[in-house]
Amino acid sequence: MRRILTIEDDPVTAREIIDELQSNGFAVDWVGTAREGLLRAVGEVYDLITLDRLLPDLDGLAVVKTMREVGVQTPVLMISALSDVDERVRGLRAGGDDYLTKPFAPDEMSARIEVLLRRQSVTPNDTRLRVHDLELDLISRKARRAGAELNLQPTEYKLLEVMMRNSGQVMTRMMLFEAVWDFHFDPGTNVVNMHMSRLRKKVDPSGMPALIRTVRGSGYVLEAPV
Repeated sequence: MRRILTIEDDPVTAREIIDELQSNGFAVDWVGTAREGLLRAVGEVYDLITLDRLLPDLDGLAVVKTMREVGVQTPVLMISALSDVDERVRGLRAGGDDYLTKPFAPDEMSARIEVLLRRQSVTPNDTRLRVHDLELDLISRKARRAGAELNLQPTEYKLLEVMMRNSGQVMTRMMLFEAVWDFHFDPGTNVVNMHMSRLRKKVDPSGMPALIRTVRGSGYVLEAPV
């Protein structure tokens, strides 16, 4: 069973996080202070850490910076009421792997955690991604569907790579903005929809089972047909 450390001083928020994680099969340890969190993060092995940005005894930025300085590379999802773009950037530059603002939907938190854990599980020797009859060669940067090469533009390739690395997982617009365009905020444009529409025409041509589908109100998912 995968283990997650939750560093959160607010009992209500902590309970919400713990309930969601446990419902998804994770074992969760909870601490309410930065110092105790650091001791656990350095002294024990966890698959992921959720870290409150504002803690009573030490800033969350200092916690993640210290972790990285002593060699702890456990993925960190920072959770904060500070939603300004500058604060998100500070959190990521300090060593956080993702940044979620309060209030948040529990299922979005779970989705972000799944993405971080998937990234961690990909090894440098993985040179091909496959979903059903779709294949992406990470060395040649070429994609093929049922053996036929797809003519992808650079952004389409990046978008497809992100979707395939997270196959079966709903990817929200915000998650795609961050992974493909490195935007840690929603610019309020239809750029995701536009590029996804172009990509789907190439990946899912007429007459073939669709691999990419829209999840209304949530985002997109790429998965093998049932």
